[in-house]
Amino acid sequence: MPRSVGVETDDDLLCIRLETSPQCSDTERFRDTLSRQLPAGCELLNVRAADPKTSFQPCAATYVFAVRPQHLNDRLKARTKCLLASESLNLQRRIDARGGIRNVDVRPFLKAIEFDDKNIAVKCKISSAGSIRVEEILKLLELDVGNLATPIRRTSVQWQEA
Repeated sequence: MPRSVGVETDDDLLCIRLETSPQCSDTERFRDTLSRQLPAGCELLNVRAADPKTSFQPCAATYVFAVRPQHLNDRLKARTKCLLASESLNLQRRIDARGGIRNVDVRPFLKAIEFDDKNIAVKCKISSAGSIRVEEILKLLELDVGNLATPIRRTSVQWQEA
């Protein structure tokens, strides 16, 4: 799944199509072989064989924003409650390089916003109608990248078979 510039990810899906061979029929052996080929820092968590006609579509994602302590305050928490209580959240979205803009209601794409001592976790819905963009989440929270202690992380993506 594509990610915005400057967004790190902990959870990605890799789909590859292989010609069946004796080495590929054993998923454990294949996982071990593939794991040895990955760059440092990449970890292969799971391998499974799927029907060749299967495709996977994302249906949800969670982004974590590590907010600097001075910005993780009651004002931000109140802002979050207001966002979640809203029936609609209309934003202007750039749709092409020529400067085309359209109004988009991003409220249907916000599933939850949760806080802990240092982070805000935003759970987003993804559908054929689209999703909310990371920069739009920041805008709604009235934060900018300078308010963050670390890069934004996409910590999970939920997939459905299509």
